[in-house]
Amino acid sequence: MRLTRLLLAALVFVPLSGPAAAQFAPGSGNRGAASEQGQARNQPGKFDYYALALSWSPTYCGGATRNQNDPQCSRSGGRPYAFVLHGLWPQHERGWPENCATGGGTYVPRPLIDRMLDIMPSPRLVIHEFRKHGTCSGLDAEAYFGLSRKFYEKVKHPPRFDRPSQYFTISPAEVVKGFVEVNPGLKPAHMAVVCGGPGNRLREVRICFTRDGAFRSCGDNESPRRLCSAASVTVPPVR
Repeated sequence: MRLTRLLLAALVFVPLSGPAAAQFAPGSGNRGAASEQGQARNQPGKFDYYALALSWSPTYCGGATRNQNDPQCSRSGGRPYAFVLHGLWPQHERGWPENCATGGGTYVPRPLIDRMLDIMPSPRLVIHEFRKHGTCSGLDAEAYFGLSRKFYEKVKHPPRFDRPSQYFTISPAEVVKGFVEVNPGLKPAHMAVVCGGPGNRLREVRICFTRDGAFRSCGDNESPRRLCSAASVTVPPVR
């Protein structure tokens, strides 16, 4: 009887492995499987579409005080930016690749950084976007930022967002309508509005493209319910 009890006690403390361990592990589950899945999803050049993220600069600069040292948000030079390029993001229909391992490295030459500052007014942002997203495009830095500029310049901004000097309120649907009206071929399904923070401020507008630069329907990543479910958003002025 005593031997039987000892055997049962030993079985209780045998570490779980395989599917049983995955079901009870906290957080991410089976780390090995998660790692393998991440590696499969983070392959340069293997994605379904691009999302062009246009950040409303006054909202970004009105955030944490750490932004005050950012050239985009410097009070001494004013804050002249309206929509700026946050990034061009390779996307899967659900989820996205990031920080892809490339043979060419993640270095962005200073002359290239300087050329991007008119639409991405922060050297740190330029470097970050290539490391996290550009590496997954399958392109080198020069080609990636060339494509980013091409897509950015294709999108016209509604007149209402041309350096407004006062706060105004608008519905996400009206934001979408404004972009659709001034961009032939753009449809509501091709874009999403991002809001949040005090007063549900406008944070971003995201527009989806094919690899060739045509507007296309967005995937699950740009679900309007998840990105901005508010009935209206507040748009801070350009200063």
